Amino acid sequence: MHELASMPSTEPWYQPTGNEVALFEQCHQRRMAVMLKGPTGCGKTRFVEHMAWRLQRPLITIACHDDLAASDLIGRYLIQHNGTVWQDGPLTRAVRQGAICYLDEVVEARQDTVVVLHALSDHRRMLPIDKTGENLEAAPGFQLVVSYNPGYQRMLKDLKPSTRQRFVAMDLDFPSAENEARIVHHESNVDLATARGLVSLAERIRKLRDRGLAEVPSTRLLISAAILIANGIPPREACYAGIVSPLTDEPSMTSALRDLVNGTFV
Repeated sequence: MHELASMPSTEPWYQPTGNEVALFEQCHQRRMAVMLKGPTGCGKTRFVEHMAWRLQRPLITIACHDDLAASDLIGRYLIQHNGTVWQDGPLTRAVRQGAICYLDEVVEARQDTVVVLHALSDHRRMLPIDKTGENLEAAPGFQLVVSYNPGYQRMLKDLKPSTRQRFVAMDLDFPSAENEARIVHHESNVDLATARGLVSLAERIRKLRDRGLAEVPSTRLLISAAILIANGIPPREACYAGIVSPLTDEPSMTSALRDLVNGTFV
């Protein structure tokens, strides 16, 4: 489990694509749990970081995975030299502190782990800690936020309806071409014309989703390539390393993507 706890002093830059900021603010004010749905690298994590800063709440981020157990979230007893001591897990700390707790790619966690979120994500706003016998009520400001990629997870696993219906769902997607170019420009300092070229390339590649490409290029990949270009790497080489290679190892697909790169950056 990878956990980060922070409350940034400077604003994490985020380019809204719709009414998501106002919707999230209302959910936070009304103590409602939020589910962010969208493709990999479309800005879900940055959006949560921005909203934590905007709402002035601590943010605890947990990257979910197959081995994530309920005790990893809630806590466990540790044996120390002077006896056995209870140690809160990240979810418990968020509940006590009134933090925003963000579970990234929540469907990667086991179903028996996800079930512990139920009492926190409905009107009870309570975390039962069986090992200590405590029913911990969420402090003011606590909010549960989860994210996942429906397009990817639909083929593998999904959330149970009993879990999904405890959340307000927000559908995020890649920004419009012009907004995405502004994001790439802002995050990498590459010139705007090159940023537009990278977005144009991404739009062409994204059309190959159902033609053998498991994942399409995220805004994050475009920013990586743009950073390389801004620091002197030729555009084609930057795209090969920053976009093509991370997407596929299949020779024919790699060749097709390189052709698209060559056609975009002549």
